[in-house]
Amino acid sequence: MVLNMKIRKYIGDKAFYKMVLAVVIPIIIQNGITNFVGMLDNIMVGRVGTEQMSGVAITNQLMFVFNICIFGSVSGAGIFTAQFFGCDNQKGIRDTFRFKMISGIIICGLGFLIFGFFGEDLIRLYLHGEGVDGSLAETLRYAKQYLWIMLLGLIPFAVVQTYAGTLRECGETVFPMKAGVTAVLVNLLFNYILIYGKFGAPRLGVEGAAIATVISRFAELLVVVIWTHRHTDRFPFMIGAYRSLHIPGSLVGNIFKTGMPLLLNETLWSAGMAVMMQCYSIRGIDVVAGMNISTTVSNVFNVVFISMGNAVAIIIGQLLGAGKMEEAKDSDRKLIFFSVASCVGVGLLLATIAPFFPMLYNTTDQVRRLATSFICVAALCMPLYACTNSTYFTLRSGGKTIITFFFDSGFAWVISIPVAYFLSRYTGVPIVGLYLICQSLELIKSIIGLVLVKKGVWIQNIVETGNF
Repeated sequence: MVLNMKIRKYIGDKAFYKMVLAVVIPIIIQNGITNFVGMLDNIMVGRVGTEQMSGVAITNQLMFVFNICIFGSVSGAGIFTAQFFGCDNQKGIRDTFRFKMISGIIICGLGFLIFGFFGEDLIRLYLHGEGVDGSLAETLRYAKQYLWIMLLGLIPFAVVQTYAGTLRECGETVFPMKAGVTAVLVNLLFNYILIYGKFGAPRLGVEGAAIATVISRFAELLVVVIWTHRHTDRFPFMIGAYRSLHIPGSLVGNIFKTGMPLLLNETLWSAGMAVMMQCYSIRGIDVVAGMNISTTVSNVFNVVFISMGNAVAIIIGQLLGAGKMEEAKDSDRKLIFFSVASCVGVGLLLATIAPFFPMLYNTTDQVRRLATSFICVAALCMPLYACTNSTYFTLRSGGKTIITFFFDSGFAWVISIPVAYFLSRYTGVPIVGLYLICQSLELIKSIIGLVLVKKGVWIQNIVETGNF
């Protein structure tokens, strides 16, 4: 009886799961389709050749840092957006929207400068092993081709994140999903046409993949912006959003105070993941190719715990903004359990397909074997990823971004990266064992996250007393 009562603390009723699924399913569908089409995109390039696939993978790893920086800047203000929506403060939502737009454009400018001046040097950090005058030189050439075109998609990506993030924080998760689906379908169509030269188009290979991605980002931009501005009755914060760029100084100060640690965290975390990949690449270019295949399929399955994290941020943020502290605490406990339990099943499914997915690529048997092993490691660790992701978003929903900074990027740079750096350069641990050790460190992070959540340090309303 006592055990049953303890278990019930982690399981909600039918109404609870209906509410959660209403939020999370559109996000899963959008992210799932995006990653699924990204997987098809990757397979298309991978069937052209290993060098092309590796070049695109390296560039995408670098672009990932930029994308996460944009996400961090939007999310920092988004903490306030969710709570402003919870207390129906339309002016506050409008001000946070402006902040997101301005910060996104600034980050785009920095992205142009960094990739424009140092893009080739950054790519070379990942090129190790035999054949510098052969396959590595070809990989560098394809990576550069892909990067220069992808730079054109920076600004539309930032603007879409501003609009879509604000809509989700205001409870509209369905339309961003539809816009995302439109974008990935456009991407898939133009990938097929431009990579392989169909319907009379030139066969552009890697360059075609980049052009297709840029076209899809502009398509998504048009869909999201036009739809949002046509529904100002539902989103009154858009009325006069561009009438001025004024944002109350007190709000800017509070966003910087709360959001800058988040932006810095996202930047350092994504840079840390790029460094981790660079550590793995020390073992040869085959590792880069195998890791790319593994990451591609894992991303399709990762949408479950990633979307659950977004659901935590939205649901818990709104409850905190409405002053429902006990309900927020109870809901959060159930959300974390639901995320972890779901990813046990998802991990099993991913492990099942691990031996078959690499066969879709036109690459060597060695790359396929490495990819299979990496996929199995990712499947094994998926419940840990779900736990750390949910606890991270819990802490963030209450504005505890200093804590999330140390919890997330602090852990990566103090624990994960030194371990990967040491093992990759000073030991003979096989690459699969090295990868397993590094990913297993998530267990330590999960324990830390659960302790912080249980202590309730995140339970606060950050907009209640603000004069915004």
